[in-house]
Amino acid sequence: MAERKPITSWLTDMDGVLIHEGTPIPGADAFIKRLRDSGLPFLVLTNNSIYTARDLHARLKRMGLDVPVKNIWTSALATAQFLDDQRPGGTAYVIGEAGLTTALHDIGYVLTDHDPDYVVLGETRTYSFEALTKAIRLINAGARFICTNPDETGPSAEGPLPATGSVAALITKATGKDPYFAGKPNPLMMRTGLNAIGAHSETSAMIGDRMDTDVLAGLEAGMQTFLVLTGLTTVADIDRYPFGPSHVVESIADLVSLVELPDQADQPTAGDRD
Repeated sequence: MAERKPITSWLTDMDGVLIHEGTPIPGADAFIKRLRDSGLPFLVLTNNSIYTARDLHARLKRMGLDVPVKNIWTSALATAQFLDDQRPGGTAYVIGEAGLTTALHDIGYVLTDHDPDYVVLGETRTYSFEALTKAIRLINAGARFICTNPDETGPSAEGPLPATGSVAALITKATGKDPYFAGKPNPLMMRTGLNAIGAHSETSAMIGDRMDTDVLAGLEAGMQTFLVLTGLTTVADIDRYPFGPSHVVESIADLVSLVELPDQADQPTAGDRD
């Protein structure tokens, strides 16, 4: 196997890697500090489209994780970037929260329920029957169907909640139209994120806690992948998939030393899968 190039940029998932149910995972603060001290480009990614990057910055800072707004990349931002590339200045009927509507406003989209170019489905805690019915009728009338992410469930203190992927399945059943998912595991989200920080996949690494989104997205984008065991995936789960991560570690704390600081001349690089 060809020797990997040194890692000069980092992408990491948020839930299950840096935080768990509103609490920082041990080592997350040291990892973020090391990234900031290194000056290397990095992104914290999330498939959750509810919050803006500014909202997430504030939420993380209250937990002791100081991640600049420019270093946060959400599925809402990836969706907006995709739509801006596909049809600049278009129109959309949106089901979602401020993270999604703000991202679309920022690219100059008009949000409307009158003959929109797209129906865009994102995350919300208040999916309404009326809004879903409107979306179904607009898609049947010709609007293209876009979703921020395919996650079927999301976490809560009370247990799993239905998420965008589950609601998208309902709309697909009613319309016969499959959506285009912009978020993980679509490598589009990774590539647009890498472009945003001027990084290249060959020298980038993706850290995540899920095989089906984080590891798959990183793999398909051509990056090294690190699976942490502080989230949804256990060691026993890995062999259920026809692909594997480059490395498996207990937690984000095990990766702090791999982030090269400016005064480290010859940082050892990670090898093949551990």
